[in-house]
Amino acid sequence: MSFNIAAMVCAGFVALLLLAEHRGDERLRWIAKPAASLAFVLAALAGGAGESAYGLWVLAALILCMAGDILLIPAGEKTFLGGMGAFAAGHAAYIGAFFWGWPQLTAIFIVGAAAMIVFAALSLRWLWPHLGAFRGPVAVYTAIIAMMVATSFLAAPPTRPTPSLLVIAGAIGFAVSDLAVAREKFVAPAFFNRAWGLPLYYGAQLMLAASV
Repeated sequence: MSFNIAAMVCAGFVALLLLAEHRGDERLRWIAKPAASLAFVLAALAGGAGESAYGLWVLAALILCMAGDILLIPAGEKTFLGGMGAFAAGHAAYIGAFFWGWPQLTAIFIVGAAAMIVFAALSLRWLWPHLGAFRGPVAVYTAIIAMMVATSFLAAPPTRPTPSLLVIAGAIGFAVSDLAVAREKFVAPAFFNRAWGLPLYYGAQLMLAASV
């Protein structure tokens, strides 16, 4: 399977997932979501993820995120926390990829890091009144996301320039899509959250998979 075919398969299952979310079809959700996530893992493998240390880190991140996607399907606090944990580990694996080779700090990284501190602070300020017992886990998770996006400005994927716009766009897309998840879980549940958050999330993962 080529990268392009895997990406198209992913897009097709995302469309089915949106249909499942709109209809509230639990059975179709259990089919479409794992399949869409498996497709971005296969896309990375097709792109050569096993041929470099950077690619292996990204592959690990994608597999962990696939586990998080599956854990978020059931409704329940324990599975939600498990999903958060899997995604946090996925973000950490992306950080490992972006730091591979110990790149030198640059001005664009400093600007990106400062922007992500502001983004994280504003996100937590918005969510804080709604989080209850989740305040601690969400604060830690938000810090990990901010670090993941900041380090994306340092990433040096094989055969790509540093900084890589593909990686930066994927990292930012991933972070922004998490706002849809947070709004759905803590603020205002609505199909609207999934309608824009899911395509953005899967598109971001495909961009990161393409960077290998």
